[in-house]
Amino acid sequence: MYANSRTVDSAQAAPHDKLEALVDKHMRTPFRKPVMPYNELAFGEAMQAWRKAGQPPLILDSGCGVGLSTMNLAARYPDHFVIGVDQSAHRLARNTAWQGEPPPNHLCVRAELADFWRLLHRERVVLAQHFLLYPNPWPKVGQLQRRWHGHPVFPVLPALGGAFECRSNWRIYIEECALALHCLGVAGVRVDRIHPDAPLTPFERKYHDSGHELWRCATEFG
Repeated sequence: MYANSRTVDSAQAAPHDKLEALVDKHMRTPFRKPVMPYNELAFGEAMQAWRKAGQPPLILDSGCGVGLSTMNLAARYPDHFVIGVDQSAHRLARNTAWQGEPPPNHLCVRAELADFWRLLHRERVVLAQHFLLYPNPWPKVGQLQRRWHGHPVFPVLPALGGAFECRSNWRIYIEECALALHCLGVAGVRVDRIHPDAPLTPFERKYHDSGHELWRCATEFG
């Protein structure tokens, strides 16, 4: 059956009690892991495509999966350029079920987000919008550092600028994301439940059709 996704199962009933200390540690300790060469190449390809398009306002679709969300965003914002990034070549090669000619104002590349975000920061590229849609929730209590807001690279996100939005079908993930941003000094972070009329990703459609609650953390990085 299609609309049969299970809700996220976790022993956590609230944001992780070690999250604030972890974010503080990552703020004080820069992430120094070397950038992998293949991520440099993917970043260069993405920047070349953006410049060739005339450097319109830039949208980043982090963890784009099969790339359907990237194309949906490109169609929704035709005066922007949308870059989708995912670490899985298998996902990027899958059929997106897109109908018709794909929007010309987008590109999907295979790269690790931790490196791609740092490269954007290094090159002082400022985003207009940044979407982090339905990342793996890693719901076990001991998996906090696998969640993006528990990753050492997370403090770089506000420096990328623009409107930021993270979506998940696990409310605690969104509450933790908002708390981590607050720890980084980001003001005006909103947490709300959403009811998308036109789902952006295959996961969003399936979760919605399965009756899950969908949540969003949103803010402006300036």
